[in-house]
Amino acid sequence: MRDVVIVDAVRSPVGRRNGELSTMHSASLLAEVLRGLIDRTGVDPGEIGQVVGGCVGQIGAQSFNVTRTAWLLADLPIEVAATTVDAQCGSSQQATNMAIALIQAGVIDSAVSCGVEVMSRIPMGAAMSDRSFGRPVPKSYFDKYEFTSQFEGAERIADKWGISRDDADQFGLRSQQLGARAWAEDRFSTQIVPVDAPNVDDDGKPDGTTHRVERDGGLRDTTLEALAGLKAVAREDGVHTAGSSSQISDGAGAIMMMAADRAAELGLTPKARVVDTCLVGTDPVLMLTGPIDATRHLFGRTGLTMSDIDVVEINEAFASVVLAWANEFQPDMDTVNPNGGAIALGHPLGGTGSILVTKAVHELERADQEHALITMCCGGGLGTGTILQRID
Repeated sequence: MRDVVIVDAVRSPVGRRNGELSTMHSASLLAEVLRGLIDRTGVDPGEIGQVVGGCVGQIGAQSFNVTRTAWLLADLPIEVAATTVDAQCGSSQQATNMAIALIQAGVIDSAVSCGVEVMSRIPMGAAMSDRSFGRPVPKSYFDKYEFTSQFEGAERIADKWGISRDDADQFGLRSQQLGARAWAEDRFSTQIVPVDAPNVDDDGKPDGTTHRVERDGGLRDTTLEALAGLKAVAREDGVHTAGSSSQISDGAGAIMMMAADRAAELGLTPKARVVDTCLVGTDPVLMLTGPIDATRHLFGRTGLTMSDIDVVEINEAFASVVLAWANEFQPDMDTVNPNGGAIALGHPLGGTGSILVTKAVHELERADQEHALITMCCGGGLGTGTILQRID
């Protein structure tokens, strides 16, 4: 099996709901990021064997294989094929893992993985809301499993691991503080592709002008007292609030990877090599414990332990997801989401996996560290996982 390396990884800023990027078509946003990746690397785009993208709400502006549409919008070669996959919130991390596997298997020598979601225009659950084509699960499913929401799953995780409202509020504050520090210290400058988003008139139509988006829009100046005053979102006495749950957001990311020998032939200096990847199935009722199972799986396969991991990017879908995972593995929390996570920066569903991989690659380089773990929980009871090793 061939070694796979990451040549470069980029992301857009993450925009707030109905904010900075909300006027963009999803394919146009992803096209900007794909073009930025190709331009930064200087690699002939015809070198890319396949593009594998992730998107959750594959309806309307995100239907019709949005990855392929974005590639073509970016004026990139028509001969390069593209696929869009759905593994719920882990879609673009799974897209990355699938692209890695294609290279490892020798099907292609190089690939781009990516992901996008513009939740301002395609609301969460949009693809499930039109019942004229049927429900997403048949009635017989309910004889086998309780059909819970992600919000309820997060609360049940809090119950099981003894996570309190104060624990969740503290974690929400931490995410905001670390995100603010990262921007104050210019930690994201090496990974951001600035985006020119259209301005619209009072009727919502483009007016021919644009505004440049260069910074994540979700950061909020808050306090523990302010967070404690927020209303719970799932249960009246629940643990999670808007301050300890991921934000509805718009964003995209993209990663270029190659077989190590091909990168060497092209004279490229990769940033990291892939150690291992996984997609695991987990309890669909608790639903969001996937990072626990994915981490165990990867450690079992690689022989690595938590003490070997220098950077963790675990999606902050809800505070309890990260805190339950931390309870199981007892990491040095300074290594976990060191630049803030989805609570502060946002969670554009199908874009988040590629954004987390991008953040991990650049944080390894910035902090001069060796190993990164990227993991996500996914709707329906899945967990994605990737371990990377920085190349000096």
